[in-house]
Order: sequence, then C-alpha cells, then structure tokens
Amino acid sequence: MQEIRSFVAIGDSFTEGVGDELPDGTVRGWADFVAAGLATAQGRPVGYANLAIRGRKLAGILSEQLDAAIALQPDAISLNGGGNDILRPRVSIEGVGAALAAAAHRIAAAGIRPILLSGGNPSEVMPIGAVFQRRGDALARAVESRIADLDAPYIDNWSDPELRSPRFWSQDRLHLNAAGHAHAATNVLRALGADSPPQWRDLTAVSTAEGRRTAGYYREFVLPWIGRRLTGRSSGDGRAAKLPALVEVQPLERLG
Repeated sequence: MQEIRSFVAIGDSFTEGVGDELPDGTVRGWADFVAAGLATAQGRPVGYANLAIRGRKLAGILSEQLDAAIALQPDAISLNGGGNDILRPRVSIEGVGAALAAAAHRIAAAGIRPILLSGGNPSEVMPIGAVFQRRGDALARAVESRIADLDAPYIDNWSDPELRSPRFWSQDRLHLNAAGHAHAATNVLRALGADSPPQWRDLTAVSTAEGRRTAGYYREFVLPWIGRRLTGRSSGDGRAAKLPALVEVQPLERLG
C-alpha cells in the first residue's frame, strides 16, 4: 500500500460520522475508523482532520472545506458529497457529479491524493427509496465517468449489497450506524491496500433500521426533516468541524 502519513476528510453527515454516536454525545464514523486503520496497518501515528459538517450540500462542502483541507497539506483528502443535493426535489445530477470530479482534480493538482467515495444506499429502509435509488445510481455514474484519468480510488459504498442491510442503518434510516460506518471504513481501507483492524469484528450498533416504519418514526425523524426543508434550515446550522486541525491517531493495540 502507498503510505499515508496524514489524512483529511471533507463532506457532510456521512463523513462527520452521524449515526455512530458515542456515550459522551460526540460522533465517530467511518473516517475516524480509517485514520485508526491506517495507523494500525502502517505501524505509526497518522495525522487526521475531519472538516465535515452535517446537512451540507455539495456547494457548501466545496466552498467551506476544500481550501481548508488543501491548506493542511495532507498526503490524502477524502471527498464525499451530493447526498443532501439529491434529496432535494430539483437537482442536476450531472452538475453534482461534475463538481465532485472537478474538486478531485483540484486536490490532485495540489499534489495530494484524492480519495473519492459514495455513501451507503438507504433506499431499502427509507421513505421515497425508489427516487433516492435512481438518483444515487445516476450520481455514481456521473462521478466515475469523470475521474478515470486520476490515480485515485473511488469507493462505491452505494453499490455494496451488504451495506444495504437494515442492520447497518440507524433508527433515522438515513445514516449508517456504528457497524455500518465500520463496514464503509473497511471498504475504504481495502481500496487503499490495508486490512481493517480485528477490533472491528465484534462491533455492534446501539440501534438499527430493522423492523417496520412506525408513526413514531415519522414524528421523530421525518417531520422535523420536512420542517427544516420548508424553513430553509439545516441540521448543521451553527456547527463547526469536529477536528479542524490535524491530530495524531495512534495505532490500535493488536489482539491475540
């Protein structure tokens, strides 16, 4: 594997780690897992920053996070976005794909390795799943067709059939739970030529999307989401990046 001594993640709630909530109220997520996995695989600390903020559409990610990530001069920058865009009634899928690809080329031009990845596919557990499925499929194609010239992995979590299982999704049916984030991290590490640490094998999630959608689900999750859309608010309003500067992530202790 190509050594990655420092890694910065940019994106929305998927990259921030929403759905993988820890007891102290903070979130972890796949990018945190990848940083620990890289450190463990390489046997040395890895610098890690996470600039992602939940609720951000792609334009916000690129205007607020891309320059800041490049300024940190890491070895690699992971890029994911567009999930909040394709949830809107009107969206140019080709435009979102072109913007993601342009950002990846800009990262590469700065001498940094871009890592592009899609989020998981919740269409089997969420309302309006069929619409989200079609748009997510189109976005994946739009991105892949524009980055063939880059020496950059594209991790297609969207098309991972195992990751579609309800056991990998949190109760809101839109975000991965702890097990889902660990699975996505395993996909990323595999694409980078590293194994996931054995400590993840027994990782369990506090909540899943298994079972039927109830009236309580709509009251707790769907109606507030609709309310934010109607009023122009976002779940990320007033929030800052959880790790705006590089911190050292240590290798995990090996088991056995």
